[in-house]
Parts: sequence; structure tokens; C-alpha cells
Amino acid sequence: MRTSRRLTAGLFVLPLLSGCFASSGDGSSASSGAAEGARLRVALPFAPTENYSPYGQDAMLLSRLGVIEGLTKLDANGTAVPALAESWSSENGGKSWVFTLRDARFQDGEAVTAKAVAASLTAAGKADPVPSAISGVRLTATPEGDQRVRVGTEEADPVLPLRLSNPSLSVFAPKAYDAKGEVDVVGTATGPFALTEVDGDTAATLDRFDDYWGGRAQASGITARFVSDGTARANALRTGDVDIAESLPVAQVSSLDKDTVHQVNTARNTGLYLNTRSGAFTDAGLRAAAREAIDTSVIAKGAYEGYAVPAQGLFGPALTWAAGKRVEPAGRAKAADPDGTDITLATYSDRPELPEAAQILQQQLQKAGFEVKLEVRTYARLEGDLLGGKFDAAVFSRNMMLDTGDPVTVLASDYTCDGSNNLSFLCDENVDKLVAAAQAESGTAERQNAAMKAEAAVLGTDSVIPLVHLKLVAGIATSVQGALPDPYERTLIGTGTRR
Repeated sequence: MRTSRRLTAGLFVLPLLSGCFASSGDGSSASSGAAEGARLRVALPFAPTENYSPYGQDAMLLSRLGVIEGLTKLDANGTAVPALAESWSSENGGKSWVFTLRDARFQDGEAVTAKAVAASLTAAGKADPVPSAISGVRLTATPEGDQRVRVGTEEADPVLPLRLSNPSLSVFAPKAYDAKGEVDVVGTATGPFALTEVDGDTAATLDRFDDYWGGRAQASGITARFVSDGTARANALRTGDVDIAESLPVAQVSSLDKDTVHQVNTARNTGLYLNTRSGAFTDAGLRAAAREAIDTSVIAKGAYEGYAVPAQGLFGPALTWAAGKRVEPAGRAKAADPDGTDITLATYSDRPELPEAAQILQQQLQKAGFEVKLEVRTYARLEGDLLGGKFDAAVFSRNMMLDTGDPVTVLASDYTCDGSNNLSFLCDENVDKLVAAAQAESGTAERQNAAMKAEAAVLGTDSVIPLVHLKLVAGIATSVQGALPDPYERTLIGTGTRR
């Protein structure tokens, strides 16, 4: 089984930055005039970990700040809609797609051409590691004239427009690429805000890109600070030092002005992943015992204080189509008596609710007869052992639509024998068969129906126990209009965001 060294959780953080909201003399704390629009001051929880490379988790950060974009983007329903491409069509039985580009410019002033777009997609396909959205997909991109790009795959790929919405497949100016294939995103992307100055992994300055194809942004720029401590982010919002504080800990919500607290259902779940490859949970009966021991409503109310709902499956209420298509799991093993079985339960502290959820699980599992050792570390210190299968169980937060917006792609990466993000180390013939059948479907409704059959098969193995579906809690000052928190965690600031 192959497990990627890179997970898709957006987890890496830094220690609290002392005095991080103090004025730096860059004008971020003052309006540059009504005509120019005030700068936005933003506190983000996850710092860049890969020098703003678009091929990893830093791409999501750049996307939320309005720096980068690709040929397509996701709408609220998870459908691919135009971005740099204004239209597209499939050919050759779905093995190739032709994208027609809109009239747009890079932030360095050069025109966006088919040749530049093809070069960007080709570079992404050669990245190491390859972006998760195209993992296992051999992608080719060739220009056809100045405004059309042909993107091909070895096998028919009905969700290619969804894949291309992933921020890791964003388009950059030719000068962004060096001989080693590394990408300098400073002033070379196409979004409404250009990254202009980077202060290591503590802060970044962005200025408005006046020639953005989607219209001139109303804010003149953004000052972004990366602060891992949720209490510090909440305090900065409370004192007026920032305009937007992303991802607030639920414990801080009651101390804030209710008009500054915004919540939205997300496609992010917290789940308990049971190691099916080694240790106690290779026994399906013990996995069933763990499932029966867990009361998810206690976790929703206790650890998340109501800013989450008990999980109904892998796909939550943010995906409005899922509930009506859900299939009841069948063939589950009968619960065995834990009889004092020792297990190690791990989680990470970077998301503050996870350790509390793990403590609740520890108590519930112990009550059922397990002996539970709890390991809590930062994600950076946990990752190696987690990927190495050193724990019997792990509490993990996962956005089910983060990579492509396609439920089948997530099932393939997380729950199949060759999945690149398979934290349960599941390898089940029936699951693989049903996921493969879902991958062959091209119609949206048919693909969703097949995905829910595969979901039922996954849940039938008890390799993962969905705990809660999360709500995104963002702090947005009452002076701010047009912020864009979304279920897929890809947007936050757009052309209409202002104060």
C-alpha cells in the first residue's frame, strides 16, 4: 500500500507571534483613502510551510487571499464554473478537453496565453510530489492558438474540470518558473491581489492588481499575519487590530460581539480513523466495539460547543445532495468484547478542538472496556508516526472536497488499497470495486449515487468512524463587507471584500 508523505489537512502552524499586529509602517493599519479603498488586515491560523509553493498546502492559503486561480473554480454546489477559462468541452470520449481562455493578464503585465497556461499545467504535472488533485493522472497540456488549450489524460476523466479548480493547478507567468521547476509566486499570478512582500513565515503583504480580469478589487491591499494561537486571533479581532480572523476556536466565540461571528457549514469532518493494518483494530469485532462505544452528540456539544453536528456519514450537510442519496451500511461485524485491550489514540493540537474530542473518545472507549493511551502532539511531530501506522487510532480533521470537489476522488485517495491519503490503511476488495465503478460514471447524479454506495461500503468496514461535520467559524469585523468564507475553504477575500 502506498501512503503519501503529504496530507491534505492544512495543518502546519507556528508558535504565537509576539506583537504580530503592531503597525509595521506598511500602511496596513490605516485607510489609503476612500477612493483607493482601505487595506484589509487578516489573521490566518496556518503559516506557509513550503515557501509559498503552489504545489502543496500553501496553495490553499494563496487561494483564500485572492492571489491565485486556475482555469476553473467551484461554485457553492461544488460544480466547476469558469475562471481563467470562459468555456470548455470534452472530446475523444472524455480523454481530452479543450478550454477556451478569457482575455486576462498576469500580475507582471503579460497577457495570459494558451502557451503559458499549457506550460503551467505541464509544470504542475512534473512537480514532486505531484499535486493531490492529479495524483495518478497523467496529464498533458498543449496550446492550440493563443486562446485554446487542449488538456488530455490517458484514461477518460469526466471530472477533469473539477480537478483543474484545485489551487495547486493555478496558472503563473512564464517568468515565475526557474530551471529547477520551482515557482516564484510574487507578482506572477492572475488573481485580484498580488503577493508583493514576504516576511518569512510570519507575514505577507499583498497589493491590489488593477488589471484583474474580474474587475478592480475594492480593497487596496491585504496585510496577512500568520498566528497559530486562536485566542490571539480572537483578541486581535476584539481589539480592532485585525478585520478578519480566520478559523476561531469555538471556546472564544462567546467572548466576541455576536455580529462579528460568522459560521458556515463546511465539507470538513472530524473522524476516528482505525488502523486496519496492524494492532488491535485489525480485528473487525474490536472496530465494531469502538463504533458502538462512541456517542458523537457528546463530541458535538462538548468539544465543539454546538459549532458542529453529529456525523451522518463521510459527506455532511454542506453537500446538500448527500442526505437524500445515503445508503445504509451492510455486513458490519458483530462487536467483540474489548476485555482490556490496549490501544493508543493520537491526535494533534494545532486544531484546538481535536485534543478535547480525543479526551471524550478516550473516556467513552475506556467505559466500553478498552485501555486507552492518549498521544497529543503538534502535527509536525505527529505526521511521521501517523503515516507509519504507529497508532491504533487517530482523530483527524479532513475536508472531504478539498482536492477536487469530487466525492469519488476523495474516496479513492482515502479508502482504497492504493490511496495516497489512507489513514486507516484500509484495503478492501469490495470498497475498491465500488470506488472504481463510481470513477467510471460521468454524469453528476450517477457519480453521486455511486459515491454513496462506496461510502456505505467504507463505513461497513468500520475503518473510519465519522464523528462530526464541522462549521467554519470566522471572525469578521462589522466594518467589513463582502468576505467569502466557503464550505470548501478555498476562498476568503475577493474583489468585493472591503472595509
